[in-house]
Amino acid sequence: MFIKGDTVDDLLKKIFKEILDNGTEAEPTKGRTKELSGVLLKLTNPLGRLSRTEGKGKIFSCLGELLWYLSGSNQLNQIQYYIQDYHKYSDDGKTIFGAYGPKLFGANGQLPAVIEILKERNSTRKAVVQLFSSSDIKAPHNDIPCTCTLQFLVREGKLSLYTSMRSNDAFKGLPHDIFAFTMLQELAARKLGIPMGEYGHYVTSLHLYMVDVERVERFQNEGWQEKIYMPSMPTGDQTSNVLKLLKHERELRRLNKIATDKHSDGYWRDLSILLEVFNLVKTKSFAQLTFIAQSIENDELRSLAVRKIKISQGNGV
Repeated sequence: MFIKGDTVDDLLKKIFKEILDNGTEAEPTKGRTKELSGVLLKLTNPLGRLSRTEGKGKIFSCLGELLWYLSGSNQLNQIQYYIQDYHKYSDDGKTIFGAYGPKLFGANGQLPAVIEILKERNSTRKAVVQLFSSSDIKAPHNDIPCTCTLQFLVREGKLSLYTSMRSNDAFKGLPHDIFAFTMLQELAARKLGIPMGEYGHYVTSLHLYMVDVERVERFQNEGWQEKIYMPSMPTGDQTSNVLKLLKHERELRRLNKIATDKHSDGYWRDLSILLEVFNLVKTKSFAQLTFIAQSIENDELRSLAVRKIKISQGNGV
């Protein structure tokens, strides 16, 4: 099956309808599902990674997970700060066996090597990151990688990314995966000095858990949303900006420290302010929230932050 869209919302609407109407029931390890097998998704514009319909502010957990990858970490406490129930996937209460960060950016991280391969020969078909390996199934673990490979491909002067998944939760996992992987695609494109192409996402088992069906139906009933796109990153290698954002994230998470030395570039400054909004919501520091959120330059990112604040205050979070 092939499903194509310009934005995540376009894809999700079509995916949910197909699974609800035509999915087959299965009961794997984590609960009863309806699934489609062998599905290829195509996001024609990788900047369409934001969803307008995510009422709980998915941008914050997506950004937190991306930074977990970029830090090269497998530590539970870092990702649990953004996604509270992640402890269910830890074997030892401290780390996540299937974490992508070490395989992407750790001591033997593959992504920097892949970018160097593309610099040397941009027509290569060997620019592949392997996240799932044979060792992942030699012993039981609470979490192993759902992503098998990420393959970067330069064609017609543009960098496309093609992801292969063994399994994907269409409601909870898919929006996070598309966000993180297309951000990695854009970071790689900036290092290579070329524009992005398309994003392809193949899944062997694309499923919905039955416990989420009611929420999925509410999502569907919202109707089609206006298309929104994330702003483009600045041109050039963004390594220094990424390192600065990672430092700010650590200080917020560990010390509740709001940055005084903001990014000079508006794109990265907006992302750092989103992290501050999330931190202030978690610590219930509501007095500062509105002022900080309004300082976000990009209209779409600012609206997501304001929505998060309203929901949090309404729920007493």
